[in-house]
Amino acid sequence: MKQNLIVSPSPHLFTSRSTSRIMGDVLIALMPALAVSVWIFGWSVLAVTVISVACCVSFEWLIQRYLIQGPATIGNLSAVVTGVLLAFNLPASIPLWMVILGAFVSIAIGKMTFGGVGKNPFNPALVGRVFLLIAYPVQMTSFPLVGVDATTGATPLAFAKEALKGGAKVSEVMSQLNLSDLLVGLKSGSFGEVAALALIVGGAYLLIRRVISWHIPVAVLGTMAVFGGLMWAIAPESYLSPVFHLLTGGAMLGALFMATDYSTSPMTVRGGVIFGVGIGLITIIIRVWGAYPEGMSFAILIMNAVVPLINKYVKPTHFGVSRTGR
Repeated sequence: MKQNLIVSPSPHLFTSRSTSRIMGDVLIALMPALAVSVWIFGWSVLAVTVISVACCVSFEWLIQRYLIQGPATIGNLSAVVTGVLLAFNLPASIPLWMVILGAFVSIAIGKMTFGGVGKNPFNPALVGRVFLLIAYPVQMTSFPLVGVDATTGATPLAFAKEALKGGAKVSEVMSQLNLSDLLVGLKSGSFGEVAALALIVGGAYLLIRRVISWHIPVAVLGTMAVFGGLMWAIAPESYLSPVFHLLTGGAMLGALFMATDYSTSPMTVRGGVIFGVGIGLITIIIRVWGAYPEGMSFAILIMNAVVPLINKYVKPTHFGVSRTGR
């Protein structure tokens, strides 16, 4: 009897884990940080998050239903994760119409333009976030201060950068900041940068569940610590300490939840380490010498573009062949 041989591209590994199960674990891991954000900023956090998620899911369904005309994939929860991560990169005071616009850019341009889940080369939530940051810098950098009606708060990174630029010394800057607040709960910033400890707890959950491996997060954070630490050791009154860099901005969110995205990170462990080192290095360079106080989003997107090159030259050894090719 004649049989047809079906040849499909790699990978050829099968597992009991489904996309929806993995995305569900990511959502669970993000809940501690979301809870802290609600506690700090109030119910506006939930409004931004719900609208972001609803719009991401709706835009993906509409595009698949009327443009691509393929099977709906909103059940795998990837659009929900994109919505939550986008919200985590936004201030609680952002106008809701901007949340809708950011969700559209994330899904329509950052994800569905390339074919949907698993095919996008760039992290969709970061595409939306960077678009909003470039298009609406004032609204994206105006953060609510708890107990104050005006939205004039500055993140620790922005405050420190401006102070150092104005001639202040690091000791003077740090006298006005509390590292314990950075760890437990800060009263200014986007959702994903106000409580490093909550993000670490979520990251630990993903590691225990084996949703992510430790290589990329350690490479990102380790590079930031080493590079930032070298500059701090050379000129401690001119450069911020590595601990400050690790606990502020999008360091934890980026390293644990966004750089580890399956679709936009390298396939191999060695490639992941190179990827993480690049992100950490670019982040510190932008923070220290760039125009923006934060560099994690730009660093991840830049290294997302390098992933195909990393995958081309950093490949696993073929079975039965040594690294020397013999």
